[in-house]
Amino acid sequence: MTKTRILSITAAAALLTASFTIGALTAKAADAPSDPQIVGIVLAADQIDIDYGKIALAKSKNKAVREFAQRMVTDHSAVQGSVIGLAKKLGVTAADSDVSGSLKSGAVDITAKLNSLKGKEFDKFYIDNEVSYHKAVTDAVAGVLIPNAQNAELKSALEGAQPLFLKHLEHARLVQSGGKDKMSHM
Repeated sequence: MTKTRILSITAAAALLTASFTIGALTAKAADAPSDPQIVGIVLAADQIDIDYGKIALAKSKNKAVREFAQRMVTDHSAVQGSVIGLAKKLGVTAADSDVSGSLKSGAVDITAKLNSLKGKEFDKFYIDNEVSYHKAVTDAVAGVLIPNAQNAELKSALEGAQPLFLKHLEHARLVQSGGKDKMSHM
């Protein structure tokens, strides 16, 4: 499996927001997301985090927050096309689901909050949201998306994405804790 394919699925899935409800993902097997719905969830989550990162780049003056936001925009933008490419290769068309709909509606509230804040309040809310969101991503990918992926290549790409999810979470926690001097190794 290529690094680009793994990165694509990883970055896209990593975009699940703090508004992402783990409860919505812990559905019973009968309600479990299908491969098209998994791709739809990943693509929705990817776009949401790109959008949040762009807001942070426009509003924040904090170097560590801006570097983190740029990493999110860069990683997720680069992989968005790859996710679409993998889905096309696998013959999977992204489908909406209750989860992707919930992500999108939750993003409206988070975006409004981000747009209403300034300065240190903005930075704190943005980074706190990113920590919560990336924690939800690692839990959801391991507990719901991987177990329900039927296509072996999609499942493998999601499994290979876990290290990137964890790296984004670690990076967000580092910024949250004020450890910006250690950030260059991330």
